[in-house]
Amino acid sequence: MKGNRICRLLGIRYPIVQAPMNWITGADLVAAVSNAGGLGTLGPNAGADTITSDVDETAERLRRQIRKVKSLTDKPFSVNFLIGYEKWDMSEVGRRFSQRCIEVALEEGIPVATTSVGPPQVYTRLLKEAGVKVLHAVSTAAQAQKAEKAGVDAVICEGYEGGGHKALTELTTMSIVPMVADAVKIPILAAGGIADARGLVAALALGADGVHMGTRFIATHESDAHPNVKQAVIQSRDDCTVTVNKYLVAGRDLRNRFTTKYPEMMAQGTSVEGLFQHPMYRALVRGDVDDGEIPCGQSAGTIDQIVSAAEVIESIMQETRAVMKRLEARMPSNHS
Repeated sequence: MKGNRICRLLGIRYPIVQAPMNWITGADLVAAVSNAGGLGTLGPNAGADTITSDVDETAERLRRQIRKVKSLTDKPFSVNFLIGYEKWDMSEVGRRFSQRCIEVALEEGIPVATTSVGPPQVYTRLLKEAGVKVLHAVSTAAQAQKAEKAGVDAVICEGYEGGGHKALTELTTMSIVPMVADAVKIPILAAGGIADARGLVAALALGADGVHMGTRFIATHESDAHPNVKQAVIQSRDDCTVTVNKYLVAGRDLRNRFTTKYPEMMAQGTSVEGLFQHPMYRALVRGDVDDGEIPCGQSAGTIDQIVSAAEVIESIMQETRAVMKRLEARMPSNHS
């Protein structure tokens, strides 16, 4: 897709970016996606199977994953950084963690960074001065304009259908993408509810230059998700996910006992410490699909097979032309 802005910007063959999904998007998946022509993205806890609250250990884990990706592919890839907040000291949203991880990533010479959960101006200039392309996640057109002003190379429009952590705003992919397309000049990636060629074509029609997909890549051979999680995804249908309010952010997860208990604990005024007992780790790494948290988008209901990452990308690109032909056939004739 030579004329595609995202492909030109990132140096990739297809406008498909694999979203970071915390523990389960490690080097094997990232390299597989990049080798297949998309852009793989390392998640915040990529490749880890134990919990740590040590800043340096977190950063060194990332260093090992970056080096592993480079040993598996010579194609571009991205690293996700949760920008975080200065007053928080939690491993996923504490600014100390993102600062040290960015230092390590720059030392290792990463080509692309994906920033989220925080203001775009914090790290964009530092990354750009090092020659790194910057993708920033937004949930409104105003945020997209702010990111463009901060100098990011492209924005990721996170629709409410998407899985994992997202803003408390409720704009769907179908609404936010055209709003952002009208508001900024930089390239746009559509995220939320996209898992196949129909989603890619729809995203392009809405004004996006490509797609940012997470849930479909959970059910791949290269994903680090526990086998129980992969099975839970492919067995899900219809309204299988629910949004959970988490104070500063929202989370969309597969329905289970966790998604029922969490709001009840919130309503009872349970302390933050009581609510944050690593539920994602419990599910994604340990395989507890009942009482753990499984971040998952609404597109889960369309996924029924565990395949390779290359098969996901190849099937989307092979089907895209067919979808467009069907669309053209459905258009009304101009002749009366």
